[in-house]
Amino acid sequence: MAKYIYPAIFTKEEKFYSVRFPDFESCYTQGETIEEAYEMASDVLCLTLYNLEEEGKEIPRASEVAKIKSSENEFVSLIPCDTIEYRQFYDSRSVKKTLTIPAWLNTMSEREGVNFSAVLQRALKRELHITDR
Repeated sequence: MAKYIYPAIFTKEEKFYSVRFPDFESCYTQGETIEEAYEMASDVLCLTLYNLEEEGKEIPRASEVAKIKSSENEFVSLIPCDTIEYRQFYDSRSVKKTLTIPAWLNTMSEREGVNFSAVLQRALKRELHITDR
């Protein structure tokens, strides 16, 4: 889980822009405007990388922009993606975890009304160097 940046090839079609990522087999999208095409490109790239991370598959290295050939009606642009941010936005469901702590710590925490879930979330984010959006 990390931040990535990949080149995308934008093609001006008659009524829209198509976008494909040369480093991925099935990673393409489109948008009616250039702004929408960029937004859709970011979304499909994050989804693709998220799926690869979830499946434990290897993430390919990004191609060098200078080595990508484009036609007259095409241009190449870099698209950034943060899969941690993507996960925070799209995968915020809760999961139950069982943990073990010393009895004395449990007693003291319950007396003080500590929210165990909130404390664990803050600690995990700190450990993983994740900042809230």
